Amino acid sequence: MADERAVNTVAAEMEEGGRLTELKGVGPKLAERLQKLGIERLQDLLFHLPMRWEDRTRVVPMGSLRPGDRAVVEGTIQHAETVFRRRRSLLVSLSDGSGAVTLRFFHFSRAQQENLKRGVKLRCYGEARRGRVGLELVHPEYRRVSDDMPVEETLTPVYPATEGLQQARLRDLINQALDRIQKDAALLADYLPPATLPEALRMDLFGALDTLHRPPPSVAMEALMEGSHPARRRLAFEELLAHRLSLRLARARFREDLARPLPGDDRLVRPFLESLAFSLTGAQQRVREEVFRDLEGEAPMLRLVQGDVGSGKTVIAVLAALRAVEAGGQVAVMAPTEILAEQHLGNFTEWLKPLGIRVGWLSGKQASADRRWTLKAIAHGELPVVVGTHALFQEQVRFRDLALAVVDEQHRFGVHQRLALREKGEGEGRRPHQLIMTATPIPRTLAMTAYADLDVSVIDELPPGREPVKTVALSETRRSEVVARVAEACGAGRQVYWVCPLVEESDVLQCQAAEDSARVLAEALPDISVGLIHGRMKAEDKESVMARFKAGEIQLLVATTVIEVGVNVPNASLMIIENAERLGLSQLHQLRGRVGRGSTASSCVLLYRGPLNEIARARLQIMRETNDGFQIARRDLELRGPGEVLGTRQTGAADLRIADLMRDNDLLPEVAKAAEAMLQKYPEAAEALMRRWVGESSRYVSV
Repeated sequence: MADERAVNTVAAEMEEGGRLTELKGVGPKLAERLQKLGIERLQDLLFHLPMRWEDRTRVVPMGSLRPGDRAVVEGTIQHAETVFRRRRSLLVSLSDGSGAVTLRFFHFSRAQQENLKRGVKLRCYGEARRGRVGLELVHPEYRRVSDDMPVEETLTPVYPATEGLQQARLRDLINQALDRIQKDAALLADYLPPATLPEALRMDLFGALDTLHRPPPSVAMEALMEGSHPARRRLAFEELLAHRLSLRLARARFREDLARPLPGDDRLVRPFLESLAFSLTGAQQRVREEVFRDLEGEAPMLRLVQGDVGSGKTVIAVLAALRAVEAGGQVAVMAPTEILAEQHLGNFTEWLKPLGIRVGWLSGKQASADRRWTLKAIAHGELPVVVGTHALFQEQVRFRDLALAVVDEQHRFGVHQRLALREKGEGEGRRPHQLIMTATPIPRTLAMTAYADLDVSVIDELPPGREPVKTVALSETRRSEVVARVAEACGAGRQVYWVCPLVEESDVLQCQAAEDSARVLAEALPDISVGLIHGRMKAEDKESVMARFKAGEIQLLVATTVIEVGVNVPNASLMIIENAERLGLSQLHQLRGRVGRGSTASSCVLLYRGPLNEIARARLQIMRETNDGFQIARRDLELRGPGEVLGTRQTGAADLRIADLMRDNDLLPEVAKAAEAMLQKYPEAAEALMRRWVGESSRYVSV
């Protein structure tokens, strides 16, 4: 009993974290950059975990380096020059007596050139690659050194970063934060009583964090990288517990609300079904009945419709919308991007206009006059159905009678944003029904946890007549054959995706890779219109490129994985995915789903760089064997490789930062038991835990 009081008292009194500005070197500009990473307090720095670690605890002789090695080398500059070949580069020749390497910089300043002169001694870290003459380190980390400068004592963390925020600065700030908390434990509360943790994970919170940020050289690197180290699992357990608590309370609270029953008379549903050029599959009919049954009740529907790419989720959404309109209510259809929202607008307009139903459009980029008219029409109930982006849940949007909210790919919204849309329909003490859709196939046991606040329906059947995408895996040594295949497809009037995954640490290098591919392909295919889209482009520029591709003005689209979800170009029949061995099964499947959407037989080419490890080889084999997203999800779970079914952007109602529902699946039973114990014995600690991990959305589910 004393333990319960102590934990609850700490949670109630703790104002944890401290201010970032207390750290040396943190001013307004740096604080703004940190905020882009979600870092606003000392605590946030601590939970900003490394994505990998590097062993810089020893200096490797240059003569022993091999291509692909990541290592620390130390030597003296022999020669430095700026060359103007295909691209302007700064080349620095470095030698240590056992051998030599070339440091290559594509982006450099005049000050950098002046500092890298003959005779200067450098210590560098980077990946050795074959160059024109010997091995090269491209954009290595480096520093001037003296003869007696010691090497690192711990493994070096590499963090997710943002533009203008270098790794060295992040490491320094996190070390400062760790040192402060080591001196003042009150800055970081440990909310978990030891009894709630599995025995193997019973370590204190600070110890787990310190191990992950500053692991000793003796630590098992493989366990760190795989996420199986007890320190990482301790944090994963706490995060899963916080989300379990949040979703459990959200569901309980939601079920206490009332909704307006939406009984249908089929005056709109029947003619819509008769107008379709196809019949609903058995799975669609089953899900339709589940949705209609929910809509007829007084409890608000909160249902997830899960279906593979092309399974017909949009038809279910239209049927639900028609049922709501039949009952005199309004419908909001929300998508995470302009591209996907416009696609829904086209589908809903095509199907509902013949039924005499007006479909409105609301986005953040509308002209002021159009936006004012739309807001007025929504408020007066003149628009039965409104399609839009996040603009739909902004404060100035007022519905006359929102009866149903349809949210597509909801993992791209925060849970609080979806709940904010729910509040748009609050009137006379009643909430709107909600229909959530996702194209991310998830094994059902995981869906029960990832979407613990939702009822789940699965469309596990594709429409008849859809041809599976033929998938082949080819070594990058056969790139010229693939380029010829692209020329052939474009010559036949088809369109092609060429995907360059983001595999480099630096944003600059990531986008440079896509830009290089676009330029090389444009040179190799002078008669083909080549477009480029990547994450560093402005939103309006990305949308312009996609619009031109959809219109057929661009034949070959070179892209990063920004085209993973929501893009529908039926004329695209060929997809090339570079470095396919580095992607997880779920992401490969989502990317492949961008082709095969028309009547023409489609293909996907997985270009890989050998040699392949066992997991990568298994992934490529699975992609060749099946187009079934649910089968792929099951196989992905079996592999437990780094490519998970639920990526960090695809974790359902919860945006998991540290835990991984696939990798940490075995923790879920213990998480469920701990959640019950926290709610019964430590309610204040449970609330504080939700604030730490769930943040703003925890206010909707306060204990």
